[in-house]
Amino acid sequence: MDRFQALETFIAVAESGAFNGAAQRLGQSPPAVTRIIAQLEARLGVTLFLRTTRQVRLSESGERFLSDARRVLSELRDAEASVTGSHGRPRGVLRITAPVLFGRYYITPILTEMLDLYPEMRVHALLLDRVVNLAEEGLDIAIRIGVPEDSSLSAIRVGAVRPIVFAAPDYLARHGTPTVPSDLTHHHIIQAGNTENAASWLFQKDGDRLAVRVSPRLTVNDNQAVLDVVRAGKGIGRLLSYQIAPALESGVVVPVLEDVAAPGLPIHILHGEGHRTSAKLRVAADLLRDRLRADPTLRLGSL
Repeated sequence: MDRFQALETFIAVAESGAFNGAAQRLGQSPPAVTRIIAQLEARLGVTLFLRTTRQVRLSESGERFLSDARRVLSELRDAEASVTGSHGRPRGVLRITAPVLFGRYYITPILTEMLDLYPEMRVHALLLDRVVNLAEEGLDIAIRIGVPEDSSLSAIRVGAVRPIVFAAPDYLARHGTPTVPSDLTHHHIIQAGNTENAASWLFQKDGDRLAVRVSPRLTVNDNQAVLDVVRAGKGIGRLLSYQIAPALESGVVVPVLEDVAAPGLPIHILHGEGHRTSAKLRVAADLLRDRLRADPTLRLGSL
């Protein structure tokens, strides 16, 4: 049995949740995919998938095997790339993750530019507002906002953003403009997030930090929804500067309490490869770095 093909097939079934979906993705027939998985399970002596008439899902053994399979397959591809010389010519699939709005506003346009420059490359982008493990998810690059927690990853700083408290001009005309953070307790707060801790807003003045507890009237786990509600004049919100940059520029919302603005958060490009960085990762990291560093909305003080 071709172990490379077996791992590739196993990952395809795990990610698609169906033998037919994996077959379509790999350009194989469903019986061929079923046969490869059966042979792999027989060789390993474990059941990798639990099958019913309606779905296919990973078993406990399959869950453990998936992260190892992704890592091994990635190393095999890198070894092939090194031997065939593709470390000098970018090609293959780049897998990248970024926060949803950041990915929509900044990363996707850069990726489409990269695909125009390098026609042998393909990209799978995973836009999520949560931190994912690169190795476990089989990812090459992550765009992270905040101080990186995993010191084993290579980190390239490309900019910074900060939380901004904001409101629509008509809301402030009706309810007054807060002049100190404690004034927020008398306003309608539209909160982004879904945890109680998120309702503590951080401010900074003369180097001293102050956390103010707010009582949201509405909490939404979608940043765009928060912006929409605040734009409609229903309250005061807080989002990161890049998330509301277009709305601030157009004047539909205005910043509040700027003299006590919260400290900035760094933006990093993270990846796990070292001295054998593949060509696809190298050109992607370089292009992302250059474009993000050149963007004025990602420099503190530009808003």
